[in-house]
Amino acid sequence: MRASLVTRSTLQTYSVTLIPGDGVGPEITDATLAVLDATGIDFAWDRQETGAAGAVERRGETLQIPAIESIRATRIALKGPLATPVGGGFRSVNVALRKEFDLYANLRPVRTILPFRSYDNIDLVLVRENTQGLYAGVEHFVQVGDDPRAVAESLAIVTRQGCERIVRFAFEYALHQGRSKVTLVHKANILKMVSGLFLEVGSGIAVEYEGKIEFDDKIIDNAAMQLVIEPEQFDVIVTTNMFGDILSDQMAGLIGGLGLAPSANIGTKAAIFEAVHGTAPDLVGKGLANPAALILAAAMMLEHLGEQDGGRAVKDAVARTIRDDGVRTADLGGKAGTMEFAKAVAERVKG
Repeated sequence: MRASLVTRSTLQTYSVTLIPGDGVGPEITDATLAVLDATGIDFAWDRQETGAAGAVERRGETLQIPAIESIRATRIALKGPLATPVGGGFRSVNVALRKEFDLYANLRPVRTILPFRSYDNIDLVLVRENTQGLYAGVEHFVQVGDDPRAVAESLAIVTRQGCERIVRFAFEYALHQGRSKVTLVHKANILKMVSGLFLEVGSGIAVEYEGKIEFDDKIIDNAAMQLVIEPEQFDVIVTTNMFGDILSDQMAGLIGGLGLAPSANIGTKAAIFEAVHGTAPDLVGKGLANPAALILAAAMMLEHLGEQDGGRAVKDAVARTIRDDGVRTADLGGKAGTMEFAKAVAERVKG
């Protein structure tokens, strides 16, 4: 175990499933492991090569059985980006994992490290319902005449139970993280049932937190605009699956892009921590990919495991490496390579 500034109350080895993923995934994963090694926290990694290559079909979705069994055993995973074909091919591995382990809450924090354009004090969290809505995957073609693909239909599934647990997750997160406000984002003016149910349930739960957490709601169109005009009015945002997918990337744009945006998928059976950016095939093998998002996701994983000091140390080290030391990858205006950046962060962690 290496010397570290991280203070630990207990000594424990954590069994974690490691999925390097596709594209630059293995490169940023190795970089992240170098940083985690610097914390002095012990891990028993179960490395699984789940990705687009060699995937198997199961119930029409792409899953690799050993990876599923590994996550079922460890109940926690650190995952790099996975490729998903656009407009055809196999279903998303990410969606399959969310369904398999009921990862109903997607947590996407964004915080300013470097002032970006006119935004210099961003500190927001988006809580996205992760298993329902239009991403439930219930879709099909309808034949008209001789055209078997004349009409495409997709069904948005929203349940009262699903609404209740994600909204309550957002309020509990706000309460325990010292946040002051939850904003529910919806489209109940048009989608009166699927979005109306979400607003109805959320407004009811908000009453339970009166005097503790402020609550308001915004229609998705207005919320997207307000995030650009005055992001400081938001704190924790809770929304449905597709709206959350879009808004979380918009929020990442406020701090400089997905290269600085970590993510956690939390559910009743497991938790998976990941970088949400793509596989960046144009950067594969060049050692230029920014590993910061996956490193920050690993910090979230540490906090989830109860290693609060370790999580804070890693997050602080990433910020100081970029802001104070000026060690930055090309997407942040610097010249550092993937491992050069990771080594600089690791040195910060070790002090």
